[in-house]
Formats: sequence, C-alpha cells, structure tokens
Amino acid sequence: MPFFDFPLDDLRHYAPVVREPDDFDAFWSRTLSESRAAGGQVEVTPVETPLTVVDLFDVTFPGYAGDPIKAWFAVPHGAIGSLPGIVETIGYDGGRGLAHEAAGWAMAGYAYLKMDTRGQGSAWAGPGDTPDPYGSGPAVPGVMTRGIESPDDYYYRRLITDAVRAVDAIRTLPQVDPARIGVLGTSQGGGLSLAIAGLVDGIAAVAPHVPFLCHFERAIGLTDHQPYDEVNRYLRSHRDRVEQTFATLSYFDGVNFARRASAPALFATGLQDQTCPPSTVFAAFNQYGPADVEKEIEVYRFNDHKGGEGFFWLKQAEWMARHLS
Repeated sequence: MPFFDFPLDDLRHYAPVVREPDDFDAFWSRTLSESRAAGGQVEVTPVETPLTVVDLFDVTFPGYAGDPIKAWFAVPHGAIGSLPGIVETIGYDGGRGLAHEAAGWAMAGYAYLKMDTRGQGSAWAGPGDTPDPYGSGPAVPGVMTRGIESPDDYYYRRLITDAVRAVDAIRTLPQVDPARIGVLGTSQGGGLSLAIAGLVDGIAAVAPHVPFLCHFERAIGLTDHQPYDEVNRYLRSHRDRVEQTFATLSYFDGVNFARRASAPALFATGLQDQTCPPSTVFAAFNQYGPADVEKEIEVYRFNDHKGGEGFFWLKQAEWMARHLS
C-alpha cells in the first residue's frame, strides 16, 4: 500500500482550521445534563467463566436518555477497592464480544469496563448486545448518516453520550478509584476516547489508537474507504445537503473535542492508513489540549489501519501505568 497523505514532516505541523459551531459547548452541556437527569441504575451481575485470576461481571448502565447500555467489567480476582480504572470503547461495527475477551487489562491490575456499542456489533468477531431504539430519515447502510439531518438526531450524539456515561458508571463501582480513570480505544473507539477526554472532568490519561471521527471534511474528501465513504455515498444522492451535513458533523469532530481535553494523551497512527488518514489523526493530535499538556504520538510508517496492534498495547500499558499509578 503506498504512502498517500502528507509527508511526515508536514504532518507534524498540520493544524487545520476545523469547523466548530458557536454553540458546541452548550449543545454538549445540554445533551449530557438531559441524559444524566434521565436517571437509571448501574446493574452488575457476576459472570461464570473458566478464568481463575480475573472476576468478570455483566454490566448494564444508563446511557443517552437513560437507555440501557451493556458492558463487561473485569477486575483481578478478589479485588475489593481503589483500583485504577480503564474504559475502552470499540471500533466501528464491533460489539463488546464475549466476557472472557475482556480479561486483559484486569490481568494487568486494572478495573476495566468494555462498553458495548448501540446498534452495532454484527460485522466482525465481537458481537454486540445493545440496540439503538431510534429511527432516522433516509440514510446509507451503516450509522454514519443515521439522523445526519440534525445534530440533535445524529447517531453519534447518542453514542458519545453513552461513552461519557460509561465513565460515570465505572466511577460508581466499589472496586474503582474514581480519580484514576483512563480511556482508550481503536478507530471509532479512539474517536470516542477523544470525545470523553474533551467532555469529562478529571480523566487521568487517554490513548486513542488510529482514531476515527476526526477532521471530517478532509477525511470524507480524501478516502473512499468505509466508514467515511458512507457520507460520500449519501451526498452523491442528497446533493442539496452538503452544508447541513458538514454542519451536523462539526458537533462530533474529534478535533473539537481534542482542543478541550487536558489529560495526558498517547496517540497512534499508521502512515498508510486509508481508513483514518494520518492527516486527520495529526489534526487532532496537533491541536490536543493546552500548550503544556503531555502528549505523544506513535507513528507506524509501514502500517495501515491496524496501526501498532500489540506493539501499541504495550505502549498504552506503559502510559496508563505511569499516569494511573
């Protein structure tokens, strides 16, 4: 696969002007306040597995508008309190998978919550368990254009709110130190982790891997890979909705969340990634946080959307240990 984006030296300085609505902060404040006011309980049920060094739990917590969202929760066997916590959000069209697949971070000593993704979880190995009970106008298959006529109705308003409420949920669990929470994810999960970092106070560390949902206008014009191509296909039919579409997407752009974040951040990108092009990742990285924030980016020169895979997991583990210990 060839290099197709800007040269690396240019990427390191790439900080484009990204559309930001005047009421961005008010929109998210209203959205989160309404969902928190909707109430709901965090329900935790032990799960039997063959694993002997990890305790696993089936969790249901209130997400957007109080909708029930599924998750797995894992802790070291017998853990009773004050562990650092990690919330992981999942890549596009993946689900939370099976309980034993959530054991890795608990084996490293963390209380770990793996959030399911509403309306997804049927396109690759990890099956999902959470419906999205909302309809939309005409849309391309997938979720990228579902409700895109309005930010209030857009799918990612619900999913980002779920991700924020996942942090609220883990902070209520007795095994967790609420002051030591890290967030991470790959692709869509990386974009959601940036949204959490920009919307939730007191996050201790964030580690977005090849993040999706960043710098929409460049991504949609640069790549024909899914999921961004869903928007391309939608606009081929709805030629009169270009301005409204990008106006809606601006409320959900990872660059705008990155500007509001303050937690130490470890990013990763692959220079041959045609799913989440490296310029879109650098757009968020270069504008992440205040000038004095601690941030690093791992660059995998010869990799595509797989990024660093297990190599980056080791970097994430080192990062989380340093900032959550």
